Amino acid sequence: MAERGAWAAAAMLALACHAAPAAAPAPAAGGAPADPALEKRVMRLSEELRCLVCQNQTIADSNADLAVDLRNQVREQLRQGKSEDDVRRFMVARYGDFVLYRPPLKAATLLLWFGPPALLAVGLAVLFVTLRRRRALAGADEEGGLVEDDDPAAAALGSDAARRA
Repeated sequence: MAERGAWAAAAMLALACHAAPAAAPAPAAGGAPADPALEKRVMRLSEELRCLVCQNQTIADSNADLAVDLRNQVREQLRQGKSEDDVRRFMVARYGDFVLYRPPLKAATLLLWFGPPALLAVGLAVLFVTLRRRRALAGADEEGGLVEDDDPAAAALGSDAARRA
């Protein structure tokens, strides 16, 4: 029985050694040594492009398979001599404005740009109105502005409570 456990441990060790190279970071596309100037351009452009499968990450920050593929695509297009604007236009044509981490201001993105500030303004207006009403009601109560005799419903409740006591 102990021999079976030794074989299982050896098999697991062999499998782990075989899988270790796959877990290492991949070299630049094409296997050629990385050009530092090209890599700097790739990273600068990658910081402007959103990872389409991640929560609020650029493709430079993400390790998702799609982000790695997009970085490699950016690298390859820059290596072919395309400008950063050409690569950006290609990505927008393929994935839409959502791929841009800072989308342009146009009719289709107005809600994206002005929605959050508009919601904040509405929330502050509601808060302001609510606080003014509370302050006005508190001032009326302190001045004795509400008397049971002035309000038939309040008087009925008061007399109802007095009868029960």
